[in-house]
Amino acid sequence: MTAKLVVRVLPNVAGIDKRFDYLVPEGMRDEVRVGTMVRVPLHGRRVGAWVTDVGVEPPPGVALRELAKITGWGPGPELVDLATWAAWRWAGRPASLLATASPPGAVRALPPPPPPSSPGVPPVDDVVADALGRARGVLRLPPGADRYPLVLAAATAPGHALMLCPTIAQARQLAGRLRRDGQAVACVAHERPGVAATAEWARAAAGATVVGARGGAWAPVRDLGRVVVLDEHDESYKAEQSPTWHARDVVAERARRAGAPCLLVSPCPTLEALAWGELIRPSRATERRGWPALEVVDRRLEDPVAAGLYSDRLVTLVRAGGRVLCVVNRRGRARLLACAACGELARCEVCAASVEQLERTTLRCRRCATERPVVCARCGASRLKNLRAGVARVREELEALAGEPVVEVTAATTEVDRPEARVYAGTEAVLHQVPQADAVAFLDFDQELTAPRYRAAEQALALLARAARVVRGRQGDGRVLVQTRQPDHPVLAAARHADPGRVSGVEAPLRQALRLPPAAAVAVVSGPSASPFMEALGAPPGVEVAVADGAWRLRAGDHRTLCDALAAVPRPPGRLRVEVDPLRM
Repeated sequence: MTAKLVVRVLPNVAGIDKRFDYLVPEGMRDEVRVGTMVRVPLHGRRVGAWVTDVGVEPPPGVALRELAKITGWGPGPELVDLATWAAWRWAGRPASLLATASPPGAVRALPPPPPPSSPGVPPVDDVVADALGRARGVLRLPPGADRYPLVLAAATAPGHALMLCPTIAQARQLAGRLRRDGQAVACVAHERPGVAATAEWARAAAGATVVGARGGAWAPVRDLGRVVVLDEHDESYKAEQSPTWHARDVVAERARRAGAPCLLVSPCPTLEALAWGELIRPSRATERRGWPALEVVDRRLEDPVAAGLYSDRLVTLVRAGGRVLCVVNRRGRARLLACAACGELARCEVCAASVEQLERTTLRCRRCATERPVVCARCGASRLKNLRAGVARVREELEALAGEPVVEVTAATTEVDRPEARVYAGTEAVLHQVPQADAVAFLDFDQELTAPRYRAAEQALALLARAARVVRGRQGDGRVLVQTRQPDHPVLAAARHADPGRVSGVEAPLRQALRLPPAAAVAVVSGPSASPFMEALGAPPGVEVAVADGAWRLRAGDHRTLCDALAAVPRPPGRLRVEVDPLRM
């Protein structure tokens, strides 16, 4: 008689981390492998699960139940192991990571492997060839450089490449271009699950070059030959929901396990990337050509209230013609107001926080959402001065300056790239939604340079790099204008001289002195269940604990010390957020 086959599964049920053993019915034996998606009876209902082990020895004296159904293909053994590692690394649950690695619909069978792609490796310059030859490379390509020769060379190398882009739109565009050049490509970048997304997942599992956005880090790749991450610095690679994994670190670990080279590409690599791999730089001439002209308007001698946001140079630029994108990272009409009669700052009468003006007749507290009419709480006057304009008010004022309609853009705006529009006012979202412009103007760049975040300098340089890519699309003759009271800041010097190393050279020793990432491992614990979690954590060796802004901040010398301490604590019931390596802190 054939011995009964026993498998161990991890249920796809929130709050359950335990694995259970089940018998495999005789008719299902050929379909079961590590990663297979199944349905099992559990506590009186049938739930989805992943097979994590095959041929296990069950506990003695336990009557096992059988699998109820084979759903189809799931993440392979290497991704099951990677999910276990990532759950430890980012203090989360493996099930949520396996859900990301699974097809959006049932895959009962894989399609046949695609025919071989066009042979031969396209020619690339010496710098790109050097970068592709490194096991752990960090390539600093300027914003105006063409990255496609690098991508095509990676796609034609032995094995199958995995390539990540910051956004779904960029991933689709890159996949389409590779297909037009005869490459077999699976694009695992879709806004929502569906038949097309499931088919692309199956195509990736069958064998093809895989292109995706953040979730593509968990895509199936047969015979992984190379990993390429474009715009490594982009914050979209960091997951917002717990566990807060980072796609860059996931694919770097994946490449290490597969023995495949991994290349991170960015015009301004993060300190984390520079600490991970070897930096490869193009020639100074190439890097200078790849950055546009940067014009800095020094506003130190101007009255900050009387001058407002619009310098003479900005007014000239807006009226001169050509498409201009004006960036101010503040939504609404006004983010800081004062009474025009008595000078009192407009504050919330409930919690004393500053209020913002979203509508012409309404003030709203940014902390507790209390609303009230536009009236001074001290003297009753109804006229308020705008000390910090939001993008809605900026649009109105720019329309008056330009004498024509101005398009307002925020992250919630759709269909903004209108051929007839010339002037745009928006948050940084305008740099992602409008592909080309003659000029980009940052109205209040000091807001970025002085932001109370440890990565403020890197994030500010990334904004300039994004703006540079937008204006370089106009035959390289565009310009970036920055209004600031810190004209000598290292970020502006780096963009002006096309040398991002000026920022990393200042930031690296500062982070080391302050023990901030990547010089230390940091986690922030928050949520209603944070208090019992921290009580159970106690004071583990090598981990510093501090309380700030209603959350607990943990810091250790390395991730092993920090993540081992977090993994040793059972999760209490209730909502708990553990963010390892937060980008904004």
